[in-house]
Amino acid sequence: MSAFQINLNPLKEPLGFIKILEWFASIFTFATCGGFKGKTEILVSCPSKGVVNKTITAAFGYPFRLNQASFHSHSSGNVCNVTWENYVLIGDYSSSAQFYVTFAVFVFLYCMAALVLYVGYTSLYRESRKLPMIDFIVTLVATFLWLVSSSAWAKALTDIKLTTGQNIIKELTHCQQPSEVLCHFDSVTSMGSLNVSVIFGFLNMILWGGNAWFVYKETSLHSPSNTSASHSQGGIPPPSGI
Repeated sequence: MSAFQINLNPLKEPLGFIKILEWFASIFTFATCGGFKGKTEILVSCPSKGVVNKTITAAFGYPFRLNQASFHSHSSGNVCNVTWENYVLIGDYSSSAQFYVTFAVFVFLYCMAALVLYVGYTSLYRESRKLPMIDFIVTLVATFLWLVSSSAWAKALTDIKLTTGQNIIKELTHCQQPSEVLCHFDSVTSMGSLNVSVIFGFLNMILWGGNAWFVYKETSLHSPSNTSASHSQGGIPPPSGI
């Protein structure tokens, strides 16, 4: 194995430069999704008991197991004699969210390893037949998985918005008895950062798909064989005429 020797020239080429972009994009992907925390709030009133517009809150966040996010009252005691802790949001979207974030973390680590190989072992990478091929296969698989994980997470995010929005009122039993308890949807935390995470997911797919061509050029599938090279360089003389 050749000795480690820093060579920054690959970073000036599309192969290395795009890898840096992929590294940064993966960071934004898992940071914007994995670091999210939000809450949905409703206003509860029961005029017969002298209670007006008391706030009931359900906090949620990554990994978005909404069926474990119970409601809590800001005031002491049970509002309108209802044990709101017994009510939870609907849905478990942890599988899509965790797959999305975990894959982004693995991509982050792979990009670091690839950059070390490009910069520190440039000659080893260029002279090897296996390393560029492995890099090419990983690039194709990563492109496909970015498409799958981003699509799944985008669908899950759509469902999360519906579940934590105004539709939650329809799922609360006591809110279906207006003569006793009046419920009004108040607010839900903005999910702009989650929208950004979806955008970065599809951006990653585009980056990895585009980078596949530059990685392919480093493989033996694109490089001419030694025999073809020797012919082009005049290594074997053409047959003489009769």
